[in-house]
Amino acid sequence: MEFAAYVNGEKAGILAEEFDLSAANVMAVEPLPPVVTADDAVGSKDGKKQNGRKIVLGRNVHTECFEVTEPDANDDFTGDKEAYMGSVLARYRQILMERTMHQIGYPYNLDFDYGALAQFQHFSINNLGDPFIESGYGVHSRQFEIGVLDWFARLWEIEKNEYWGYVTNCGTEGNLHGILLGREAFPDGILYASRESHYSVYKAARMYRMECVKIDCLISGEIDCADFKVKLLANKDKPAIINVNLGTTVKGAVDDLDLVIRTLEESGFTHDRFYIHCDGASFGLCLPFVKRAPKITFKKPIGSVSVSGHKFVGSPMPCGVQITRMKHINALSRNVEYLASKDATIMGSRNGHASIFLWYTLNRKGYKGFQKEVQKCLRNAHYLKDGLRDAGISAMLNELSCTVVFERPRDEEFVRRWQLICEGNIAHAVAMPNITVEKLDDFLNELIEKRSTWYLDGQFPCIAADVGNENCVCALHK
Repeated sequence: MEFAAYVNGEKAGILAEEFDLSAANVMAVEPLPPVVTADDAVGSKDGKKQNGRKIVLGRNVHTECFEVTEPDANDDFTGDKEAYMGSVLARYRQILMERTMHQIGYPYNLDFDYGALAQFQHFSINNLGDPFIESGYGVHSRQFEIGVLDWFARLWEIEKNEYWGYVTNCGTEGNLHGILLGREAFPDGILYASRESHYSVYKAARMYRMECVKIDCLISGEIDCADFKVKLLANKDKPAIINVNLGTTVKGAVDDLDLVIRTLEESGFTHDRFYIHCDGASFGLCLPFVKRAPKITFKKPIGSVSVSGHKFVGSPMPCGVQITRMKHINALSRNVEYLASKDATIMGSRNGHASIFLWYTLNRKGYKGFQKEVQKCLRNAHYLKDGLRDAGISAMLNELSCTVVFERPRDEEFVRRWQLICEGNIAHAVAMPNITVEKLDDFLNELIEKRSTWYLDGQFPCIAADVGNENCVCALHK
């Protein structure tokens, strides 16, 4: 069995230091993924390219998976199987260490230390069913989950007796749940979402067979409320279910919640004819600590808010938090005799370890700790944007965001190495708490060096259509 690992010969910063990478063998360079033809393009319409570009998908992992094999009959004596599995895991750890060092495109906070929680890995902790009603399964962590939910309820200003929520398995589950609540409140309602909304919002529309209207965006990626108003008026006989982005996937744009509410009111929608779900997966936890950010609070007519726990908070497993008003949950909640509880969640069984990890981090950092991390991330985002612009590279940074948007690198190997998120002609990097100035310098230096070989003619691309004329430094807009 051959294994692909990628090592740079240095220790991996926040990861365990006892592992000596210098002793590792030099591994093969990752092969580039095949370019998908227009006919095979996932998500393309009528077999056409998206944004005039062939879609590049990741490698087929099935060609290099770690095979499951049967142990030999005498393995209890030889221990060969244990040794084999140990070597696989050691090499896999090398891969994780290297990939962690070069992760800058996804909004994941990789700076965490949960050594104190290792003692719980021996338990199958499952918070199945309603978090507020203990089920017949006693190995759960509801005590921690409710503590986490209360913390977020205080953050978003809703009383304990007025909210319901749960620790989800990911940000997508939070969106699926929030939009489902909107659908249950208004079965004939129309879902409105901006074109920059996360794909899970449109997944929810397909799953629930909801009528969905896409709203245009400003150049920043923020919802265009002028277009929103036109489309509301065209459907004013039906209730509105709205997804509000607290940080879009690609540009990190934050929709103006107050403007969305005002647009609904000006279009003749009273508060009993609309439901607002706030998708805060990316920056929902950052906004409360940014002075100029719109205030996210249940004192405004919103129905639900969800965030990811493995992004800004930092968690070794995907998870999230969903909070809604108690009055909305009755339409979903059902008694389940098998559980000796109720259930109004999407997944049923839920990772009880996630609640403990979130509780541990919230206690260690608190509101003041998160405020410091937000300020650090904003500073580093500006540092990266300024470094790109100083190097003659078009770049954009929204005022309330840690996401820096810039021209898409021409080399897909470079994109894979730094795990950049790309869309059309642009890419982005996200300044999370684990992203240091030193890492940003490494990224900038490598990008500048590589870029000098991509554009030997000095004709740099124009991305004004994606970032605006003022952020483009091509020959036409310099």
